[in-house]
Amino acid sequence: MKKFHVKGQLGLSSIYVGESLKNLESYLPSTQTIIITDENIKKYYQKDFPNVPVITIGTGEGIKTLATVETILKELIHHSCDRDSFIVGIGGGIVCDITGFAASTFLRGVNFGFVSTSLLSQVDASVGGKNGVNLDSYKNMVGVFNQPEFVICDTDLLQTLPKKAISNGLAEIVKHALISDADMFDFIENNKQKALTLDDDTIFKLVATSVKIKSQVVQQDEKESGERRKLNFGHTIGHAIEKIEKAGHGRAVSMGMVAAARFSQAKHLIKQKDVLRIIRLLNDLNLPTSLDYNAKEIIRAASKDKKKQGSNLFYVFLEQIGKARVDEISFDEMNKFIISIFK
Repeated sequence: MKKFHVKGQLGLSSIYVGESLKNLESYLPSTQTIIITDENIKKYYQKDFPNVPVITIGTGEGIKTLATVETILKELIHHSCDRDSFIVGIGGGIVCDITGFAASTFLRGVNFGFVSTSLLSQVDASVGGKNGVNLDSYKNMVGVFNQPEFVICDTDLLQTLPKKAISNGLAEIVKHALISDADMFDFIENNKQKALTLDDDTIFKLVATSVKIKSQVVQQDEKESGERRKLNFGHTIGHAIEKIEKAGHGRAVSMGMVAAARFSQAKHLIKQKDVLRIIRLLNDLNLPTSLDYNAKEIIRAASKDKKKQGSNLFYVFLEQIGKARVDEISFDEMNKFIISIFK
């Protein structure tokens, strides 16, 4: 097991990579605890839950709404929760996002923790203190920054994931390598089949390294005013594709990273051989890389990006594999690039 920390404005968050859901009870306070999970996780793993009340929500991006949060808040009232109560989200990124937001708004905020059960959540959604829900078609438009007391990343739970979910998580792992760690990118290239089959040592190393990278970035910039923006590599156009395609976050980010790599090449930052290397690895990880979308649709969806600053936005470019930078560019510049690579 490896342990990492993020010291936020409201307290310390500890992330335990390789810890087990079966040991969750030892991390809980002596006060009242409520678990929030989804139908699938409850079906597979409730036998390993502590004996506390469970609030069950549905699955899929469609339930990541304020209506779901309202249902949870009413359930917390029903269970007579107070400010000393503790809430644990057990599930993937959607469960963690919703749980963190509900806990942060119930009675102006109660303490919470996560047991992260998907690869995408373990390396991304559950770490860093972003909690929120979608509003209409706009992803994570409503939310708060608030750190969980703990995150348990139980890599044994990944064995029940479908292949697409594994690839979705690997996309965010590749992103971390691209923005911060060239050696990690080499490691993924050399161990891609082991990653896809969830080889124990390989997946533990990839999750631990990703959590290390993300926790270090968040420690420097909790509220995303500078360094943390690099974690959005591939996400501006990726989120636009996700709105159109509904293909899954990691798959959309994969295509967004290809677009961002090509944009970086167009600005004479990286070479074509680097772009081709990125595309080859994503393809080998069963991730999509083709940009076969309508440019006008992409522009329309990207215009609602949360990272905009007036008529400009912050865009993440690659200076080389393993090193990113953030530039403030105009929407006009991005839109011209979108028109140049999309049909």
